[in-house]
Amino acid sequence: MRDMIDHQRRRFFGFAAMMVAAAEFGAATIANAQSSAASPSMAKAKGHTSFATLKQVKAGVLDIGYAEAGPADGPVVLLVHGWPYDIHSFVDVAPILAAAGYRVIVPFLRGYGTTRFLSDETPRNGQQSALAVDMIALMDALGIEKAIVAGCDWGARTVNIMAALWPERCQALVSVSGYLIGSQAANARPLAPSAELSWWYQFYFATERGRLGYAANTRDFARLIWRTASPTWDFDDETFQRSAAAFDNPDHVAVTIDNYRWRLGLSQGEEKYDAYERRLAEAPAIAIPTITLEGDANGAPHPDPAIYAKKFTGKYEHRTISGGIGHNLPQEAPQAFAQAVLDVARL
Repeated sequence: MRDMIDHQRRRFFGFAAMMVAAAEFGAATIANAQSSAASPSMAKAKGHTSFATLKQVKAGVLDIGYAEAGPADGPVVLLVHGWPYDIHSFVDVAPILAAAGYRVIVPFLRGYGTTRFLSDETPRNGQQSALAVDMIALMDALGIEKAIVAGCDWGARTVNIMAALWPERCQALVSVSGYLIGSQAANARPLAPSAELSWWYQFYFATERGRLGYAANTRDFARLIWRTASPTWDFDDETFQRSAAAFDNPDHVAVTIDNYRWRLGLSQGEEKYDAYERRLAEAPAIAIPTITLEGDANGAPHPDPAIYAKKFTGKYEHRTISGGIGHNLPQEAPQAFAQAVLDVARL
């Protein structure tokens, strides 16, 4: 535990110093001292700015907006984004997978883009199991029996939960930052002060000031998170604005705030998800084939791969992607992410 805390402390102050240097001197790269599954030139390939096909489908409590690419009869890959990002995290991943013959589904989570609640009476609940149930409902609505599931940030946690609770629906898993299933009990245990500091926005969101602040400054807040979570990602304003449009969703602020308050036990969630949360609180192992990914410049809080490796009891591989790759790994390193999806199907 002490080693993990020391690692978190070094990472936080290291990235803090790097951000100061970048502001003062225009530095845009960091040295790579870790193993790599892709070269920097491969990792930072760019190209697409939009999805050709956007659709809507009623699924569970939602009318879900989603992008689709590839042949309708191909094996399915479900790609799930995180916060504060959107489906454009996969805008360069989807064409690679589609060209390989996969049917690629990229949904907006509840509170993002064109996804809407079907009823005004449904709680704008952001708890972890609710998001996973949404994705199972989406698969049901689209007639998808089984899919490779892959994600980053909230999306990684969501596909972790799908793999743990519904392994029969998941062919294989790709997860950025590994095993992210949590519980309110686990989150109640305090960390060292330096580790707590990296979660500053979670505590901000616990307050009414934080809710009002996020509502008033959503895009500025998201831009700050992009910069600190991916300190060497040189994204332009057009790239940011394409994703930021998804935050105009009328439920975005409510779902975001509830997600972080639920983690701290300040929001109790819904009773219908209690059985799922009890199972998740036991930190269930994931037995399906899995590849976990980590960027070498991830400035967001994330566990050390050595800590979670034992949670994956099936065929398993971890890859650290070099070249200054931050938290939004699918968008920063689309070819490396897509390759992991292609490879996990063959594990």
